[in-house]
Amino acid sequence: MSERRKIGFIGLGIMGSPMAGHLVAAGHAVAGYDLGPAGPEKLKAAGGAVAASVAEAVRDTDIVITMLPQDEQVEQVFTEVLEHAAPGTLYIDFSTITPKTARWTAEQGAKQGLRVLDAPVSGGETGAVNAALSIMVGGSETDFEAATPIFAAVGKTYALVGPNGTGQVVKAANQLVVGGTYALVAEAIVLMENLGADAAKGLDVLAGGLASSRILELKRETMLARNFVPGFRIDLHHKDMGIIQQAARDAEVAIPMGALTAQLIAAARAMGYGSLDHSGLLLVTEALSGRDEAAAAGSAA
Repeated sequence: MSERRKIGFIGLGIMGSPMAGHLVAAGHAVAGYDLGPAGPEKLKAAGGAVAASVAEAVRDTDIVITMLPQDEQVEQVFTEVLEHAAPGTLYIDFSTITPKTARWTAEQGAKQGLRVLDAPVSGGETGAVNAALSIMVGGSETDFEAATPIFAAVGKTYALVGPNGTGQVVKAANQLVVGGTYALVAEAIVLMENLGADAAKGLDVLAGGLASSRILELKRETMLARNFVPGFRIDLHHKDMGIIQQAARDAEVAIPMGALTAQLIAAARAMGYGSLDHSGLLLVTEALSGRDEAAAAGSAA
């Protein structure tokens, strides 16, 4: 077992809660904080401690971790981290935010003597529950090495991809590929179903060939069943597509497929599917093809 560390974990949602639990199981002393009661209750049941505030979670810790929905929450919480964390504290942000905000946390943290890593994750709720997340990390080699036991406790694949902010760049690329793949799988399903092919057997064949992907492996059955219970909500992927588009503008690169995918995800939100899993892009494809499948959204209930 790795050295026991005192960890403050802020953001105990769908993914943060199981991640904090894995850190407890790895032998670390974890104090968690969240605005809602469910996550803290789960952490307490797993053997962790519950903090009454961000300040309480952050004080006298070796490591501070955040897993929050978007930039605004990260900025707000990190301001409190700067106020209450001791110099030398390692700050790991597992949130998916803009590279600009990730660089800001690193710059402000350095002024206070904090060591900062942006470490967004991929794998959704299933990956978090199974400690099988893919983690893309931006920061220094020394800080990455110090954080390796943490990454090993919650993830399966993790790598330092560059300086601060680049973890978020790679996460943007990840969401670009994931969104585009969902859109194409949705089109493949609609195509096969409307031309008389057995879509289930067809997807099995696709999953065994060059078209294979983790999405086909994990999601083809639930997509065919129109089961869109969220592992990762369309609302959040919409936020991520905004990050991708801004990053592309900043880099002055063209992402025509990404722009189209962003529009499809925006359409899904406009159609009322924001709370569904991002595999719910299938509903948009069906609507564009003239099929009335609005009732299928009820399968997420």
